[in-house]
Amino acid sequence: MTMALPAAFLSEDQFTCSICLEVFNNPVSTPCGHSFCQACISSYWNGDGGAAKSYQCPLCKETFRKRPELHINRTLKEITEQFKQMSSADVRHDGGAGKNSNSHSPLIPRQGEMPESIFTELKSRFQQLQTPGSPRTTQPRPTDPQLQCPNQVTASVAFQNQTSEQDDLPPPYLPSRRYTLSGPSESSSNLPLCPIHLRGLEYFCRTDNICVCSSCVETAEHRGHSVIPAKREWHIKKSQLGITEVEMKDLICERERKVEEIKNSLQQIQAAAERETDGAVCVFSKLISTVEHCQAEVLEMIEMNRRVAEQRAQSVLRELEEELAELKKRSAEMNQLAVSEDYVLFLKTFPALSILPQAKDWSGVFVSSELTSGMILRTLNQVMEHLQGEMQKLPEVCQRSLLDQSVARPNPKIRRIQEYAADITLDPYTSHPRLIISVDGKQVHCGERHQQVPDNPERFDRVVCVLARQGFSIGQHYWEVEVGEKTDWDLGIASHSVNRKGKINVSPAHGYWFLSLRDGTDYTFRTEPSTKLTVNLRPSRIGIFVDCDKGLVSFYNVEARALIYTFTASFPQTIRPFFSPCTNKSGRNGAPLIICPVPVTE
Repeated sequence: MTMALPAAFLSEDQFTCSICLEVFNNPVSTPCGHSFCQACISSYWNGDGGAAKSYQCPLCKETFRKRPELHINRTLKEITEQFKQMSSADVRHDGGAGKNSNSHSPLIPRQGEMPESIFTELKSRFQQLQTPGSPRTTQPRPTDPQLQCPNQVTASVAFQNQTSEQDDLPPPYLPSRRYTLSGPSESSSNLPLCPIHLRGLEYFCRTDNICVCSSCVETAEHRGHSVIPAKREWHIKKSQLGITEVEMKDLICERERKVEEIKNSLQQIQAAAERETDGAVCVFSKLISTVEHCQAEVLEMIEMNRRVAEQRAQSVLRELEEELAELKKRSAEMNQLAVSEDYVLFLKTFPALSILPQAKDWSGVFVSSELTSGMILRTLNQVMEHLQGEMQKLPEVCQRSLLDQSVARPNPKIRRIQEYAADITLDPYTSHPRLIISVDGKQVHCGERHQQVPDNPERFDRVVCVLARQGFSIGQHYWEVEVGEKTDWDLGIASHSVNRKGKINVSPAHGYWFLSLRDGTDYTFRTEPSTKLTVNLRPSRIGIFVDCDKGLVSFYNVEARALIYTFTASFPQTIRPFFSPCTNKSGRNGAPLIICPVPVTE
């Protein structure tokens, strides 16, 4: 009769989905660490027709802004399948026991079956895998008398032996009995011999990580150590090796998919490079007398981008293939070790193979190129009508087009701060008399002369600037301002209590935090002295992000989706958005600053 699952084993509740209340079927884990059947959690989240804007864990109620991508928990699935098989086998054998079965008699395992006490320990180790983040451990429970040395076994051992009649292991370390797969045995002639005592190496000392005989256990060298039957440790380690092998296969599959993905990307890039080259040659051949030099520059630029992409791809492929080869080598060694019957060699080699090698996370590695956009050829066709006057500028124009295409990809950082978009309007009661504000409060430019406006305390009377109506003291806020081709402007934030009359000292110490442009090229952040900045791509729209809680203000080139500058400070009081279109310089800087709606990004 196959041994039944005693109360000490894991209960079915520990393998039960909390939604369907059945044993897991294709278990998946949410980011908060809870596990459910794949079909159950999908049905739960689809309950409202898929219109939910957020997704919630049925157990801990943690909410996710976006629907998590769930993948099968392979380790938990294998453990669950083993549990189902053992449970069904237990029911079949118990049902066929008949009237002659004695519920109080010890259960005799079949030849080759794992004894119940070993299986109990394996189940306890599997249970640890269900707890997210819990490290795998092979240390014995300190209260388990089977795992203690002889001088640690007390009266509790006798009590356990009396009350647990189903335990088929012998009392610990009796040299007259030997442990085998099917239970105690009187023969140990097939065991390797201890070089010191010439007795069978039937025990394993976990403290020293070596196999020992019953005489070694009694010596001072191993007294007080954690010692268990060697074959019992062998079965435990083999089970752990199986779990590690599953994880290893996952790593190999992931990297094989990434290799294929990068190879496909490289093929697309190479094909795109060929298309771009052919198109460019066709266009330049029509005006070969005037465009030979420009043609060479553009072709060189295409080739350079292709080479950069190819070098990047080859580098990533080499690194991936090296890691893949190492993983496959380790997997082969594990497979060879798993079928080995020499458990002394097994236990000697196991520590080095049971730990997964340190592997790089390849999920964020991609190979791409701007060539796939076809931007160069489109740019050439557009420029044809103006070719005579613009030919000398053509390489620069093409390069700028590539840069624009490159930076146009979604940037997670920009996407996050745009979620804090604030509706900003200008406050006419604070504006300098020369400033002209639109009716909707979204535009401001500098006029030729002073307007007749009240000289109220809130108004700036010397510096041509204006504050927004909105003020912030907590939280995160973001807005965007169109600066176009203006040669001079100031944008940022100011403290609500700043001095607004006469000459103003503009610096963080005086309550001003803003970015300045002068003469169309000089970018500075107004500290004392000013911090000069290098801006490679001139922005036409500026994004301002403020985190009041962290004391942080950042400026972004919106089109390039690139950070220009970040300043960390502390905002002791309410702050307000600050704008200055600067003087119009006889019309050369007369364009307005425009507060733009922040686009919604998916």
